[in-house]
This record gives sequence, structure tokens and C-alpha cells, in this order.
Amino acid sequence: MTATSTSSAPTDSHPAPTSWLDKPTLHGEAVVLRPVTEDDVPALLPSFTDAEGARLTGSHGTFDEAGLRTWYRTRHDQDGRLDLAVVDRATGRTVGEAVLTAWDPDNESCSFRIGLVPGTYGRGIGTEATRLLVGHGFEALGLHRISLEVYAFNPRARRAYEKVGFRVEGVMRDALLWEGERVDATLMSILAPEWRAHRGRPAT
Repeated sequence: MTATSTSSAPTDSHPAPTSWLDKPTLHGEAVVLRPVTEDDVPALLPSFTDAEGARLTGSHGTFDEAGLRTWYRTRHDQDGRLDLAVVDRATGRTVGEAVLTAWDPDNESCSFRIGLVPGTYGRGIGTEATRLLVGHGFEALGLHRISLEVYAFNPRARRAYEKVGFRVEGVMRDALLWEGERVDATLMSILAPEWRAHRGRPAT
């Protein structure tokens, strides 16, 4: 699988940006990642109201369309994070979002998360979207480390992250209390040298 970005990788003459206010559009084979907007809320709403999606992401809160519109209306103005809509190239539909957040410029690190609407799992969309945004983080934003957390009852997501090159760092025991059950969270990360070594491998 190959993926390209509209942004250029930083070089000695073009250092990593000191701001993330420039929101990119990233092009893959199956998906396009573009800046998310308030207009994406109707398409994204099922991912916030789906019970299984809430369980897999450990989301205890409730969301309504008005609140989500307020949130997404301001994403373009946020520095230190990138909120990109995942668009299915075949249909032109917004099918999720991929996010780099918690940017720590001093340590060249950030966190990653992704959420897809119900009915889109198992098609490789999440894997490609993850690969696109992680690649942008290393190649255009000059990051050294990107990390995430995945709950023990979500092995499908863990496999997708491993395909992109994320490695397990450890386990946060009983990190989530979900309907009376305490669930471990696995901490995963990928470093820039690992990304460079992994990106040339065929997608599996």
C-alpha cells in the first residue's frame, strides 16, 4: 500500500513546523484525510452514539449534535493538534476521524487516536488512515514518537496498529471500569526510526 501527502517532509533547510495551524489534506489509495468541519457532524454522529464504539474506545460520556457542532466548529483554529476527517474515496462519504493530539514540541512527541463510524470496520480503512497520519507526523511534522492506548477487549484495533509499526510498551492495569468490569489498556508507540524501517514493507 502506498500513500502520499500534500505536505513535504522536513529537511535541514525546511525544519519541522513550530505550529500545527496548517491543516493538511493527505491522499491514500482508499481514503483521503482532510480537515474536519462542522459539516461532518451528521456523518460522524453514529460513531458517538454507537454502543459498541463507545465500549471499544472507553467513552463514558454522552454526545449530542449541538455539542459536537460546537466542538468541530473550532478544530481548524486549534494549535498542537490535527483533527482530520477520514473520507472514503469510493463513495466520498466521511466515515471517521483521525487525530494527532497532545503535541509536546520539546520532546517531539504526540498521541494518536482514530474513530470510525459503524459498518466501516474490517475494510482496511482504519489501517490506511492511521498510516497516512502517522507518516505525516514523522515526515512533515518532525515528530520522534507517537503513542496510543488500546483496551484489552479491542484486539482488532491492536492488530491494525501493529500493521503500521506500533509496538507494545506496557500495560496499564485496570485502566478502565466498564459496566462493572475493570479492563487493562495496552500502551503502544512508534518511533521515527521504526517508521522509516517499517514504511517500505508491503501492507499485510
